[in-house]
Amino acid sequence: MTTAPLAGRLDGLLFFPVTAFAPDGSVDLDAFRAHVRAGVDAGAAAVFACCGTGEFHALTPEEFRDCVATAVEEAAGRVPVVAGTGYGTALAIRYARLAEEAGADGLLAMPPYLVVADQAGLLRHYTELAAATPLDVIVYQRDNAILTPATAVALARTDGIIGLKDGHGDLGLMQRIVSAVRAEGLDLLYFNGLPTAELTGAAYRGIGVTLYSSAVFCFAPDLALAFHRALTAGDDATVDLLVDGFYRPLVELRDQGRGYAVSLVKAAVRMAGTDVGEVRPPLSEPAPEHLRELALLVERGRALLKEAGA
Repeated sequence: MTTAPLAGRLDGLLFFPVTAFAPDGSVDLDAFRAHVRAGVDAGAAAVFACCGTGEFHALTPEEFRDCVATAVEEAAGRVPVVAGTGYGTALAIRYARLAEEAGADGLLAMPPYLVVADQAGLLRHYTELAAATPLDVIVYQRDNAILTPATAVALARTDGIIGLKDGHGDLGLMQRIVSAVRAEGLDLLYFNGLPTAELTGAAYRGIGVTLYSSAVFCFAPDLALAFHRALTAGDDATVDLLVDGFYRPLVELRDQGRGYAVSLVKAAVRMAGTDVGEVRPPLSEPAPEHLRELALLVERGRALLKEAGA
């Protein structure tokens, strides 16, 4: 764990590593370590370990603790490490404490398991989690955890809650949340957490959401970083070139299969040379024809980079 406040260190491209599994299905910490090291060396601004792309849902508490500790060791204070947490409140607190023991700098609080709670229940869940740990908390809005602006304001007033990651994709709602929090004189960090955030990056920047997680960074950091530089610099020509020729086709490929937001990324990491194994059930591996299309897409993306001189 580092001593600098987490909120001040989350500035740049955010890396959500996959969790590596050996052929027998066990966690492969050596492969995971290599994957995290490659991402940090490539220029990640933070490591978000054991989150959605990292198959948090499929990890035992012991595996989770070991993976977070490995990410912390490999980051070695160069960048912050944020760990996932989730399920019901009691288990979310348990995972938070395991992350704290492992040396994490913060938490990404994923939606509660299965149930569809009302706003009062969601607020109680996140405030109890924040009160139970010294780690800063980022709330992940998606699926069964969609917040109203009033709830977002209440969270912004809660000690320990520093950010909101949006995986829902309702820009109107996000604009109202940003406006409501700002009108109260409060601060939150906002993150674009859609599965392929680059596709909506320009739209989110228009409402003040500049941070985002990049699944592409897992397997093609050169493409992800070039896009991030272009988006940040207002290089619309390069942004449009990569969206039209790489990111939009990638999203269309991702939408061809259930769970591809994770399994396709993991397959791409293997293609890039790090054997991180397959996804755990209930996810399945991508179809062979989709893997061939994925390989061609990455080649096309790199050709576009050369064309743009990025």
